[in-house]
Amino acid sequence: MNVLRGLILAGCAAMFANLPMAAGMPAPQSATAVFAGGCFWCMEADFEKLDGVIAVESGYTGGSVHNPTYEQVSQGGTGHAEAVRVRYDPQRVSYEKLLDYFWRHIDPTVKDRQFCDAGSQYRSAIFYQNDTEQKLALSSKQVLEKSGRFPHIYTEIVAAGTFYPAEDYHQDYYRKNPIRYKFYRVNCGREARIKSLWSDTQ
Repeated sequence: MNVLRGLILAGCAAMFANLPMAAGMPAPQSATAVFAGGCFWCMEADFEKLDGVIAVESGYTGGSVHNPTYEQVSQGGTGHAEAVRVRYDPQRVSYEKLLDYFWRHIDPTVKDRQFCDAGSQYRSAIFYQNDTEQKLALSSKQVLEKSGRFPHIYTEIVAAGTFYPAEDYHQDYYRKNPIRYKFYRVNCGREARIKSLWSDTQ
């Protein structure tokens, strides 16, 4: 487990284990998309700011262990990545827009890590759920590669498997623990690195 996150989590699990998740009213029409970009607290917070996104759920995917726990995943032995499942209204935001937003909130230049978190459980990935998503994801990566912005892009594009929701105390962590969340995000270097990678783009 990352030391910084471990210190922040100490004592929080018991405090928030019994809190209910924020209820969200389902949209008349909705779809889902699954992304991994390091710490799921941060990915959840970022995607919930995007217009057209209905709800975001933190969880684990891409591994081989049934119903893994945070402790198992954080040790790096299950093959899972910390990920988010984004539920969105396709009439308000397209999958292409989600892809573009995803790229600009991660560091695609590193393998098996994001910012201060190292290990395959923190890899960046797009988990496509059908042929259309696969084609759009591959196309978005190719556009970024052809731009020459980065020497190499390590973000994986792989078929989605079972998505296991994370424990309740991880859901909406940035809302439940704003001070601890901000401390983690800043000290992990996420804000500074994203700014240096994407500051000249909209």
